Amino acid sequence: MGIPRLLVVDDDSEMRSMMTQFFQQNGCIALPASSESEIRSHLTSGRIDLILLDVMLGDENGVEICARLRHEQDVPIILVSALSADHQRMAGYEVGADDYIAKPFNPQLLLARVRAVMQRAQRSSSLAYRRRTRTFHFDGWVYDGKSDEVHSPEGYLVSLSQRETALLKVLLANPHIPLTRDEIATALDVTGEADKPEAQGRAIDMLVGRLRSKIETNPKDPQMLRTERGVGYLFTADVSVDEDA
Repeated sequence: MGIPRLLVVDDDSEMRSMMTQFFQQNGCIALPASSESEIRSHLTSGRIDLILLDVMLGDENGVEICARLRHEQDVPIILVSALSADHQRMAGYEVGADDYIAKPFNPQLLLARVRAVMQRAQRSSSLAYRRRTRTFHFDGWVYDGKSDEVHSPEGYLVSLSQRETALLKVLLANPHIPLTRDEIATALDVTGEADKPEAQGRAIDMLVGRLRSKIETNPKDPQMLRTERGVGYLFTADVSVDEDA
């Protein structure tokens, strides 16, 4: 996953600043937000690994925001609130929150809960990744997760290697999100295959090149799988998904 990217959502600027600084001091990238519109702006502009969402957001309700996000996103969400009665906690869990933490809280305990939720999310995502049988559509292409087959816009079956298919799955799960070479290597579980990071990076570059040669109209001028200078790679195609049968 690389460095965790957290979204700290609170309408209290002092609390938001304190929590953001705390997570940054503990090895995370912490981004501040105070409303649903700001949450959505962050989600569309880059990877978010977990959202810490305050329940009371002025005129907005964190539980309702969580419910809407859960219909659209798999990102882990921890609700934070001074409201800690059992029925209030249950309301949060029922809309898909991964955890519910009552204020006031011990920052170190909050950090431990955040790490635990992210670890669970990684494990469950890995299992879902292996069992996924959904069909993905992107720029006229179709990837059938059940058969592991890829068809071009013209309907031709395109043969991909196992590693090329694994890379395509990572990209389809993260459209419009810049991915570093380290993140791709971690997702493909190849971090131990090279002694040096430079060699590992070159291996990812070669794999990207092979995939481009099979899905890009002009591999020398790629439009779907673009290089993001100073970052890594960006999959630019819009992706739609047919849910599992």
